[in-house]
Amino acid sequence: MATVTSPAVSIPSFAGLKAAGSSSPVKALTTSTIKVAPKMTVKASLKQAGAAVIATAASVMLASNAMAVEVLLGGSDGSLAYVPSEFFVPSGEKITFKNNAGFPHNVVFDEDEIPAGVDAGKISMPEEDLLNAPGETYSVTLTEKGTYSFYCAPHAGAGMKGKVTVN
Repeated sequence: MATVTSPAVSIPSFAGLKAAGSSSPVKALTTSTIKVAPKMTVKASLKQAGAAVIATAASVMLASNAMAVEVLLGGSDGSLAYVPSEFFVPSGEKITFKNNAGFPHNVVFDEDEIPAGVDAGKISMPEEDLLNAPGETYSVTLTEKGTYSFYCAPHAGAGMKGKVTVN
């Protein structure tokens, strides 16, 4: 609901006054009325404001769930790295690893550095399988909360390793 108010302001007029030392008498003061631009005020109940906050939060949650995380395999500068090499995702979020540079690459989760009970073989690419061309992808969805370490089998010795934390 909006309320518009329009207050009137009186401004005195000094018409007919003469400078000091003048011999003419001073005429009576008159006033003029000037209208000031309307002032807008917005009133909303806490219930309406709360509904707006909830709607915004729901939109953000839906948008974030619709977005998958993309990790580049090989830096644009030619480095043998995952970009980003460390990141966070919510449980159930799809992670897509995309070949970028310095291929061939793959994604192998380290069985000693994943949450207990998770089978590294089910979430990893087989070490002999490689992404050989630009733009090729491998996707995985992690549901168990915890930290997962992964590496590129052909480039692990060069430091191509990464870590994802699932919240």
